[in-house]
Amino acid sequence: MAADGGRAVLPCAFSPKSQQFLALCAQDGRLRIWNTESKALQQEYVPSAHLSAACTCVTWGPCRAVQDVPQRKRRKCESGAAVEQTDLLALGTAAGSVLIYSTVKGDLHCTLDGEHSGPVNSVQWHPEDSVLYSGSDDTHIAEWDLQKGKVICKWKADRSAISSLCISPDGKLLLSAGMIIKMWNLETKEVYRKFTGHSTMVTTLCFATTRPPDSNGMYFLSGAAHDRLLSVWQVRSDGKDKNSVVSFTLTDEPQHIDLQTSSHKEEAMRLAVVCKDGQLHLFEHFLNGICKKPLSPVCSLQVSTMKGDSPVPVPLLAAALCADRQNLKLAYGHHLQPVMEKTPFNTSERHACLVRDVLSTLSLSVDMAVSKVKTPVVNQKSKVLMPGLTGHKAPIKLTPNEAEKRKKETSTTELSIEERLEQIELSGGRKGAAKGSSSLQTDSFAVLLVQGLESKDEKILNKIFQTKKEILIKNTVSRLPPPAILPLLEELSRRLQGHPFAALLIVQWFKAVLTQHASYLSSLPDLVSQLGLIYHMIESRVKLYHQLSRLHGKLFLLMSQVATSSSAQKTDVDRTAKLVYEEESSDEDEGSGDEGRPEDDSDNWEEDETAMELTEDKMNHKEEDEEDMKDESKANGDSDLDPENESEEE
Repeated sequence: MAADGGRAVLPCAFSPKSQQFLALCAQDGRLRIWNTESKALQQEYVPSAHLSAACTCVTWGPCRAVQDVPQRKRRKCESGAAVEQTDLLALGTAAGSVLIYSTVKGDLHCTLDGEHSGPVNSVQWHPEDSVLYSGSDDTHIAEWDLQKGKVICKWKADRSAISSLCISPDGKLLLSAGMIIKMWNLETKEVYRKFTGHSTMVTTLCFATTRPPDSNGMYFLSGAAHDRLLSVWQVRSDGKDKNSVVSFTLTDEPQHIDLQTSSHKEEAMRLAVVCKDGQLHLFEHFLNGICKKPLSPVCSLQVSTMKGDSPVPVPLLAAALCADRQNLKLAYGHHLQPVMEKTPFNTSERHACLVRDVLSTLSLSVDMAVSKVKTPVVNQKSKVLMPGLTGHKAPIKLTPNEAEKRKKETSTTELSIEERLEQIELSGGRKGAAKGSSSLQTDSFAVLLVQGLESKDEKILNKIFQTKKEILIKNTVSRLPPPAILPLLEELSRRLQGHPFAALLIVQWFKAVLTQHASYLSSLPDLVSQLGLIYHMIESRVKLYHQLSRLHGKLFLLMSQVATSSSAQKTDVDRTAKLVYEEESSDEDEGSGDEGRPEDDSDNWEEDETAMELTEDKMNHKEEDEEDMKDESKANGDSDLDPENESEEE
């Protein structure tokens, strides 16, 4: 189905053979079946989980024979009378289930679920047996038995999601596609061939011929997301089918495809493709070999409507080729009320535009006779009572001057958040404030804190978290509502990772929150994940505390030693010498070194002898002085000495 702009692609399908019905799943999850001949809504079905599990794909089942007359009341002449009718409709859902809807019953036939763990992207019916195949995002293909409502077989088809499925006309081969197209043998469930060439997810698969694969005449086409080409592949008996043989150019990604197959080489294949931009492209080609150049459409069709003087394009939803090969069935407009039309097409015109008055057909008409809502008739003389002042008088209308005055008065009374913050700071700084001011201040702090957390305003949060009063912090935290606790903890943990100076203030808020709201925090199931960051941060800082304290002690010792050494250097030292020793024979020592003077030897010897005599005299004087000192001490201390000491001295 096509859509304009960014509209979602909705599942849409015409019934087989006669194209009598159009099944369309809208965005609200409802299935609507429209009659293309009467252009009216035939049936509407609302799945039980239409909001949670929307419909992802729609596929009509093969036509089956339905008896018009009941079995018991049927006559012998009517025993062979049977009408082929389209009855069953398969709906794939995002919940992984497949719904089988019966148009004859007008209700759900059965539900196939329990096998897929992801959304069902494609559903295909077996042409002969009562078997259904479904491909899902879980990379598996499921084969369902519709009579029992159970799965027959399930196998993994690809590494990526299965986005599209298609069964061959004889029912022996199955095409599945994700990023790679695989052809499966349904009897053995083994891969028959692989085809690679698309860089995106394959969204469209369709067999183009009814010929057997051994005759080199089996062809199928594929289209991928965000790709403006339709590729045609040939299934060769020798296995040399690595590249596509034909490609068709489009204006946008293909959304809806209808194809009339060719049974032999002389019969051309007809293809109708509805693109995402809302245009329809028609192709005719004889599939008999390789064509290197991309083929352009034979005819392109666009629907538009007049809005004023300029035409406005109307997106096509779906298109189907009629059996007479001369007409088209189109569905365009809005998915809630599509416009259906059967129109002939002429391949001689390369571009055709159908101008239709879509707005008038889409406008919902309301029958006044059926409607129960009636408008009251009001006369000019009647009075209308309105709620207002006492006595049910009309509301007072102000003159423009009075209204401006009132606006000015209200504007002066209203204060901004910044002004309120300044007033809070001023009231907090006053020493002689009243007793009731603290409650007002904490209330306003709690309100501002909640507003700052919801709006993530850094200015408000910075003003609040800069407070140092412990009582103000406790009162503010106690007045916070429980839903604001976790956002507050997240903001505090974020600020705790910043500058260390900010941590001194943030720790007080942490302490207040954990003590005031401990009961609420303990009731949370995911408390460990919420407080895990804070716990690890505190633990990492505590681990470094002992090392930092040791480093602080060592640095303190070094600094004290440096201070003492600097103070010692600053003290004044007296540089004057207390004692000076001068040698008397300095000149004689200098002369003693002259060994080469023989005339001075006699003089030197005489001087040495006189020096020796002087030293001996000095020694004798010292000994006499010591003896005199001993005699004095004996005279003074005779009574104190013991007889033993006296004998020793003697």
